[in-house]
This record gives sequence, C-alpha cells and structure tokens, in this order.
Amino acid sequence: MEQNNQCCIVECEMPLDSNYWNNQYMNNSTGWDLGTVSLPLKNYIDSISARNLAVLIPGCGNSYEAAYMLAMGFTNITVIDIAPEPVNKLRNQLGDNENIKIALGDFFEHEGQYDLILEQTFFCALPPALRQRYVSKMHQLLKPQGILAGVLFNINFENAGPPFGGSQMEYEHLLKSAFRTIEMTPCTQSVESRQGKELWFQLQKDNNNDTTILQIEGLTCGSCARSVEQQVMQIPQIHNVSISTNLKDTLIVSSGNLNISTVSETINQNPEYKLLHP
Repeated sequence: MEQNNQCCIVECEMPLDSNYWNNQYMNNSTGWDLGTVSLPLKNYIDSISARNLAVLIPGCGNSYEAAYMLAMGFTNITVIDIAPEPVNKLRNQLGDNENIKIALGDFFEHEGQYDLILEQTFFCALPPALRQRYVSKMHQLLKPQGILAGVLFNINFENAGPPFGGSQMEYEHLLKSAFRTIEMTPCTQSVESRQGKELWFQLQKDNNNDTTILQIEGLTCGSCARSVEQQVMQIPQIHNVSISTNLKDTLIVSSGNLNISTVSETINQNPEYKLLHP
C-alpha cells in the first residue's frame, strides 16, 4: 500500500468532552492509568537539574508525574484537566502545596508560558481532528527554547479510540518547523502492555517560526487537502502546512508574520476553495 504522511486513523464519533472523561473516572474506566509515575517520564524528570522550571502537564488525570516532581523538589508546576473528578482529587491531595497550580479547564483555552511541557497520554486522548490545534497551542505555551517531551503511540489502532495512535512519519510531518526534534525514537522503557508501541520524544520550540490556524472552505476529501497543502507550501515564508482529518483546520508554520492575503490569493486560484479569514 502506498504510504503518505496523512493520518489514517478513524475519527471517534462520541463527544470527548468534560462529561465523557469525568464519567471514565467516576466509573473507574481508566485503563490508561498506570497507578504510578510513567517510567520514561520518571527517568527524564530525574535528569533535570533545574528544579525551578515552569512545568505544565496537560490532561493530567491523576498526575503521578506531578506528585513525583513535587517530591523531587520542583517548585513551579501547573496541571490541567477537563474532568472535575481527577482535578478535585488532586486538589485534596496536593492543593496545600504552594509549588503546584491545579486547574480545571480546557487545555486549548489555557494561558501561560512554560519552560517544559510533559506529554503523558494527552495527545493520544484528543480527537485526531484537534492535532493541528495541539501543535499550535503547544508552540504558543512554550517559552523561547522551551521543551515538549513525553510518549506517543507508534501504532494505528483498529478500533475508534480513545486512545488514538499514529506513526513517527505522521508526527514528523505534523510537527515539522514548529519544533526542532531533539529526539524521537522507539521507547525502550514502556510497560509490558505497551512494549513496541510507543515513541519517546523531545522537541524544542522553533523560535524562528510562528503557527497559525486557518479554515479553508470547500475541502471535501484527503486528496484535495493534500493538493492544497502542496499549493500553499509554494509560498516562500511557509515551512509546513497540515490540514486536520476533519478538513476544518489548517495549520500553517511560517517565518515572520504570516501574510494572510498571499495565502488567500494562492488558495483562491482554485474556485472550489476559499480561505475563511480569522
């Protein structure tokens, strides 16, 4: 079968909202929960000498990683989850510690600036159509030279998730130019049930480039999305273009301020498509 770097995973039809995730915790349907700090992240945390870094853990759940970091002397941790149940549990357990901020809310509406963002099952829990927004939001939240690090699935699941998977090729296409890849390799420290299915990665924010999310009207299939991606990539200041699996969001990574007019003119060369101005 011909390979391409478009994600081939199936979209999940259920709304993966606050109610959905809260019900998983209320019903103890948390098969992803290891019950302890993830070993790859534990070893990475142990390697960090600067314990005053501003750290964010999105989709934190029970956040064993945050508890471990507090025990290791980290002093500026923020965790956020959309589900009230784990957030309330964390507030009861860790809320008196001044070195951690525990937030209930939508990651995509979160504001802040961080030296380090830790990824532990958050990316794979999001609907795949949000991956372009994930890249843009992570780029926005990181300080100059900031690091995004953690574990991604290196497998495409047969059933609609969550979790949702992918491949290293897909991730590299998605993340290109927004981040510099420090490391993306098969994970050697996975738990037994995930052996051979995970990638360990470290990415550094590319300060020379900015990310923009735009909407293009008229896209109807993966083929026309790839055609538009290739067309827009011809604009000199643009280094990467990625269209979401539901064809609603277009991630553009560019140097300097993006010239929206030039993008619009390029897209409008085909009468079937129209750029919806932000």
